[in-house]
Amino acid sequence: MKLFIKNPDQTGDHKVRTAYGNLACFVCIFCNVLLFAGKFLVGTIFGSMAITADAMNNLSDASSNVVSLVGFRLGAKPADDEHPYGHARYEYIAGLAVSVMILVIGVELLKESFLKVLHPTPVTFSALTIAVLLASIAVKLWMSVFNRNIGNRIHSETLLATAADARNDVISTSAVLVATLVTHFSGIDRIDGIMGLSVAAFILWSGIGLVRDTISPILGAAPDPELIEYIEKKATSYPGVLGIHDLMIHDYGPGNQLVSFHIEMPADCDVMQSHDLIDSIEKDFQVHDHLLVTIHFDPVVTDDPHINELRDFLKEKLAELEPQANLHDLRIVPGPTHTNVIFDCAVPADLLAARDRRANKIPAELRKAVSEKWPDHFCVIQLEPIYAKAK
Repeated sequence: MKLFIKNPDQTGDHKVRTAYGNLACFVCIFCNVLLFAGKFLVGTIFGSMAITADAMNNLSDASSNVVSLVGFRLGAKPADDEHPYGHARYEYIAGLAVSVMILVIGVELLKESFLKVLHPTPVTFSALTIAVLLASIAVKLWMSVFNRNIGNRIHSETLLATAADARNDVISTSAVLVATLVTHFSGIDRIDGIMGLSVAAFILWSGIGLVRDTISPILGAAPDPELIEYIEKKATSYPGVLGIHDLMIHDYGPGNQLVSFHIEMPADCDVMQSHDLIDSIEKDFQVHDHLLVTIHFDPVVTDDPHINELRDFLKEKLAELEPQANLHDLRIVPGPTHTNVIFDCAVPADLLAARDRRANKIPAELRKAVSEKWPDHFCVIQLEPIYAKAK
């Protein structure tokens, strides 16, 4: 890394991140092509369908690495008028293409192995076969560690998926090694085709999992709980900040995230000072965390005993009804016959989508609790989903 990457510790820099991705892809392409050549040669010479299937798996891995490399290159393109948020999502698309390629090759290997089970042919045993398979296991084990380390360092789902795929290859190649030994000592040639079926099925299972993992961020997966917790702690660490809510994280690709949230501060603070503090928080996130943050200021009345009592009462009741829910923007509007208690109630998104309408029961229970304690108070509640949840 120190040899091929300039300033390797500055992983927040898009150029450094791209350099890491390029290095990982080139190393993986070289290793996978080398493994493919060795296994395909041995599988063809000695008539082993299981080894040939494993060789094709390595070829598919090399093709996947090429697609990943293209994804890193395209994702590094700067923003333009047509794509003002950049092109980083190309990496997600590349990951999806890799997953589909794995599925296609898995299906082809399944068909070839099935024919080998129906029409078994003799498999020649040799020390070279064992040596190639042992070398493959060692190389794939190293590749798994290599890709996982870089993937964690630059927060790349593509490289983490590559690391998982390499780990799976260690398992599948080990299975092929066992099949080769069992076939030799038992003399049952059909075992080779059966193990080929197992390897093909394993490739398909892995491909389905990768498709699911790569589609998730494209569809708008929930943000990392650790990132949410970090943002909340950092924002509330500033003096005068009472809390935050309505946190949203928009993912436009690895290393390209836009964040917005509402920040609660005392209503009696000087407006210019509050604005200056918000500017400082936004700049802090941008400079040190490479997050483009937009903050909305919510004034909170802290010197009204009745509002404070209402807030504490509602929070206590809400915690009993749904521990993950929260309320914000509480205000009251007194009138001659009744007082409106107005606030927003954020609940987990799955409650809003539930068929039994569990989310609608929460406002009803809160209205009932408030009216029993203050008969002339009426709650006006706006339900909304929680877009980001900490651990």
